[in-house]
Amino acid sequence: MKTLLSMVSLLVLAACTPSQQVKQSNQQAKVKSQEVKSDSRVFTQPYDMRELDNGLKVIVVKTDYPGVVSLQIPVQTGSRNEVEPGKSGFAHFFEHMMFRGTENFSQEQYRAMLKEVGADQNAYTTDDYTNYHVTFINEDLERMLMLEADRFQNLKYSEAQFKTEALAVKGEYLKNSASPFNKLFETVRKNAFTEHTYRHTTMGFLEDIEDMPNQLEYSYEFFDRWYRPEKTAVIVVGDVDVQNTHALVEQYFGEWQRGDYSVDIPVEPAAIGTQSHHIEWESETLPILGLVFRGATADPSIKDKSAIDMMGQVYFGQNSDVYQDLVVSRQLVDALFFYTPDSKDPGLIYILARLTDQENYAEVHQAMLDTIVKARSSMADENKLDDIKSAARYSFANSLDNSEAIGDMLASVVQYNRDPEFINQQYAQLDAITAADVKWAANKYLVDDGRIMVTLAQAEAIESINNDFSLAEKVAAASQPKVAQYQVTDMTNTSDIVDVNFLFNTGPAQDPTGKKGLAALTASMLTNGGSASKSIKDIQKAMLPMAAYFASQVDKEMISMSGRVHREKAEEWLGLVLDSLLNPGFREDDFKRLKTQQINNIQTDLKQTNDEELGKEVLYQKLYPGHPYESLNLGHAADLESITLDDVKAFYREQLTQANLNVGITGNLAAEQQQMMLDRITNELNAIGADKVVIESAPALSGRHVTIVEKQTIPTAVSFGFPIEVNRSHEDWVALWLVRSFFGEHRNSNSFLYERIREARGMNYGNYAYIEYFPAGMYRTQPAANLG
Repeated sequence: MKTLLSMVSLLVLAACTPSQQVKQSNQQAKVKSQEVKSDSRVFTQPYDMRELDNGLKVIVVKTDYPGVVSLQIPVQTGSRNEVEPGKSGFAHFFEHMMFRGTENFSQEQYRAMLKEVGADQNAYTTDDYTNYHVTFINEDLERMLMLEADRFQNLKYSEAQFKTEALAVKGEYLKNSASPFNKLFETVRKNAFTEHTYRHTTMGFLEDIEDMPNQLEYSYEFFDRWYRPEKTAVIVVGDVDVQNTHALVEQYFGEWQRGDYSVDIPVEPAAIGTQSHHIEWESETLPILGLVFRGATADPSIKDKSAIDMMGQVYFGQNSDVYQDLVVSRQLVDALFFYTPDSKDPGLIYILARLTDQENYAEVHQAMLDTIVKARSSMADENKLDDIKSAARYSFANSLDNSEAIGDMLASVVQYNRDPEFINQQYAQLDAITAADVKWAANKYLVDDGRIMVTLAQAEAIESINNDFSLAEKVAAASQPKVAQYQVTDMTNTSDIVDVNFLFNTGPAQDPTGKKGLAALTASMLTNGGSASKSIKDIQKAMLPMAAYFASQVDKEMISMSGRVHREKAEEWLGLVLDSLLNPGFREDDFKRLKTQQINNIQTDLKQTNDEELGKEVLYQKLYPGHPYESLNLGHAADLESITLDDVKAFYREQLTQANLNVGITGNLAAEQQQMMLDRITNELNAIGADKVVIESAPALSGRHVTIVEKQTIPTAVSFGFPIEVNRSHEDWVALWLVRSFFGEHRNSNSFLYERIREARGMNYGNYAYIEYFPAGMYRTQPAANLG
């Protein structure tokens, strides 16, 4: 036996929405043969549907799968119909009793006949219906119809059998209670509904299950009420003769007596306010976070459910940004579900994440909220919607690969109104959904009233998150037109070569104590660590045929991330670059790789193999003791060892902001491409971050100081100097530049010092003068144009 909300069902439904959640169809009434009506239908298999005088719907589908027949009998009773107090779970319990024998055949005889013909039989109960299904070979069709008709009309069981099965159902409940997800569903539903019978799961409340052994008389009443032909369909799919099959169904089910029982299902009142529930799990398990909302009915005459299904795929499906971020890139969760099963009455929308570590709650919670706000405040990509619709249709077609699959699909949709066309109506509604519909659904259903936040973990409580937030306020803030907080230096011209520089007025001077090297490592993560949607390998592969690049440089108070591309490839290149800048991948393996490279640059490239650069860096350190300029731009090796990926993310959020940004553009960049770039920066980059550390004046020097760095090496490098209060905007800058040029620019052989010391006396390799920080001198002859 199975229940709908098993973990397997959850995983399948979450992964395949909407193709799993929107079923299928065709149409007929009384003795009507199916004809293909339009190419837009998803279920095009011919079927013959008739209604007997007693109200039983009979649907026969002849297939080309030789010898095999699937018989499905859905009954329109599930836990939804359990309106009487103390009777929750009875539909599921009674499903068990249907296997206990009849007036004509004992339970043992019934099982022996099934075994004799090699039939595969089972049943399951859902919120809305109970389905009995059996698969066998076509030569046993009459026997199977006889056996099924017999138990639906002549069910019989003893009190001992009844009480034994009641204990078995309790055992099933206890077995299922070992699943964290089952406990989560039970907790959510009990609190989400106050009147409607969806308040309990198909298993029912434990107290009602424990009382089932005392409900023998009620079980007879339950059978008499619900197991009636007008509430049932007989579906035969397989290698059969259609007319003969109808005749056999008429023969064995025709005398089944129609009933007259009906019940009013309580209407759930509108939800008010929010709830938060924590489930403390005693045994070891991965933590779970869920945001749950009121949902919609599966009625295909309205667009609500189809729009919700589409919303789930766009914003939480496997190709969504949040899934790629949380599951694939950062691996903060190992599973992300958007689960909203079809139901006769409005159900629930579950957004669930299973975390890889309890420490991830805050980040996962924020990512889920950000995605909900995005769904409510922005418009989905129509092309993505088209792709999802296409995938849903082909996925549906691929799933109908045998007679049993076709029969099971029909049972799941016929239970609504006993008409296979229900599925075609659902897919037609899905096909009509637009981006505007998706946004409308998000704003109608992903709201504060009725919202439940649920956590499940071994911890007694989760302190890092709370339910004290307003989605309405977040959406209102996100919907306000954003104003750019950055500067643009537009030097576009007619050149085919396009250069773009994202210059942030922050840098290693803002590295926290004990985290020296953080700014440089963050810059490397953005330009050499990939984006949320593409690995650095994918980006490099895409840039190769463009002959384009995107790289970073850092100075004490500046970070430059710049690149170059031919104007013909500018749009594609900008997409890659902006994704890296605005949606960084922040993968752990990239972080470890780049941190190791940065440490090696210090330990090997600088300290061991480049005495000239090492001498300059030691001089800078001695000129600025205790000052933010004291540290090497690449940082300290010991500090780098202690830096975590979370440190990088924090620096990115707090320092690489619009308020610190100047975007420089040269070349023939098209106006629409430029506007696209600026719009994305305005809408996606954090506007304002943390206050920057104030850079004080350089420490005053007195006297003469000498530092000797001893190394086992032949060459000698000498650097000496003192701080000056001059930068490129100072009025004395040009004069000092001329003086520096006279003494000797880096690697310049036509200068005073070079001529006097090297050329005239042959004392060394070179002699150069500087009026600003000049790192990486091995690879350039002039200071970096946009740093300083």
